[in-house]
Amino acid sequence: MTTKTIKKIVPVILAGGTGSRLWPLSRKSFPKQFLNLLDDEYTMLQKTYKRIENLNDICRPIIICNEEHRFIVGHQMKEIKVKPLCILLEPEGRNTTPAITIAALRVLEIFKDKNIDPVLLILSSDHQIKDIESFQLAIKNSINLALKDNLIIFGVPPTYPSTGYGYIKSEDQLNEDEYFASKVDHFIEKPDVQTAHSFIRDKKYSWNSGMFVFKATSILNEIRKFSPDLIKNCEQCLKLSSEDLDFRRLEKHSFLKCENVSIDISVFEKTKKAYVIPLICGWDDIGSWESLWKISKKNKEGNYLKGRTLIRDTKNTLIRSEDKLVVGVGLENIIIVETKDAVLVANKDSSQSVKDLVSLMNEKGFNEGQNHKMVYRPWGSFLSIEEGDNWQIKKIDVTPGASLSLQMHFHRSEHWVVVNGTAKIQIGNDEKIHGPNESVYIPLGVKHRLSNPTKLPLTIIEIQSGSYLGEDDIKRFEDNYGR
Repeated sequence: MTTKTIKKIVPVILAGGTGSRLWPLSRKSFPKQFLNLLDDEYTMLQKTYKRIENLNDICRPIIICNEEHRFIVGHQMKEIKVKPLCILLEPEGRNTTPAITIAALRVLEIFKDKNIDPVLLILSSDHQIKDIESFQLAIKNSINLALKDNLIIFGVPPTYPSTGYGYIKSEDQLNEDEYFASKVDHFIEKPDVQTAHSFIRDKKYSWNSGMFVFKATSILNEIRKFSPDLIKNCEQCLKLSSEDLDFRRLEKHSFLKCENVSIDISVFEKTKKAYVIPLICGWDDIGSWESLWKISKKNKEGNYLKGRTLIRDTKNTLIRSEDKLVVGVGLENIIIVETKDAVLVANKDSSQSVKDLVSLMNEKGFNEGQNHKMVYRPWGSFLSIEEGDNWQIKKIDVTPGASLSLQMHFHRSEHWVVVNGTAKIQIGNDEKIHGPNESVYIPLGVKHRLSNPTKLPLTIIEIQSGSYLGEDDIKRFEDNYGR
């Protein structure tokens, strides 16, 4: 039976990046796509779906993320009352071609019995788009072209000579007032300043937005043509993948055999079917603190301030405080970002280099390069308050109705103090209810479990003591989250 051409649009949201240029707020353990960077109602991931949820023929999304972030994704989608078609878990990042290939294969599996060849709308989870109506209009104008087996990429007409973006050269000049497509000539990696200035004057050049539209079969046919080994590995990976609660965990061995390559390089630079459509919608990928400053609401001196801040004689500066009071005097063109465990101070023009410093921190073994003091779990979160060689203090927040796993530790004992809410605590075979100011002691090697049986938040202070305090010192016997 021939597959019908039906305008069923499946958003594929790529949420696997680390956002290291926005350190210390964005880190590997909790990257920028899961943050609320612009003081509005939703995180970057949530806004990615919210801005297209009312399009005609739109489906629930497929989301691709690192397995480390699966519960963050699940929780944030639940907050906006969205149940994804599928959440695909990558064992590690392999760029966009493997991710898009597996998403396309999975979409065809999902719609196999419905005889549908869906259109895929590939979206990055860390973009800012101000003009939603224009963005949706560009998508609508791409669909008919995609239904003819073409591959569409959105190109953003440059507003300044950026050296931080890749560029697309089209065969014809792009009309910024219309959504007419032009064939892609070729792609350009991030240029130097002089080259970027020349691109501003030529209407054939646009920023590479990293957003695409094509039918699932169309992109797979081109990947099969240009990267046959990659698609075989992706097919094997999906075949051997396993269901894990609401997630699909991709098989690691096959996935890591996939070439680490972007869809731009693997397909769009080679195919004869690539078209670019101009996108004028106030787009930004918020790739650095400088770009965040540019799109933020600033005072008359050009300053963006958030949190506990106090300044004098300061202009064109971004100061963001997550915890402590930050005071600035006589500053210009500066970035200051304060978190509970790290502070960034940088010249705004050098903010692209933050990524290099994060790599250096990781090389030198600084935990702050990758991990936050605040760690999110499917049952809530914990904050590391203070630690020594053989002791550690944490604040643990358990969401209503949630439970930690039934577990034991080999190298540490724990002391819990309830400071807010009501806790149900199991130690060995005994289970009791504890309220504020009550405490319990969990000896080393004893099974225990913490639960919040109420509809109100629960907060406890945990004091750990032992020869080893790592998060991997845990043996689980029962777990509601399949860990």
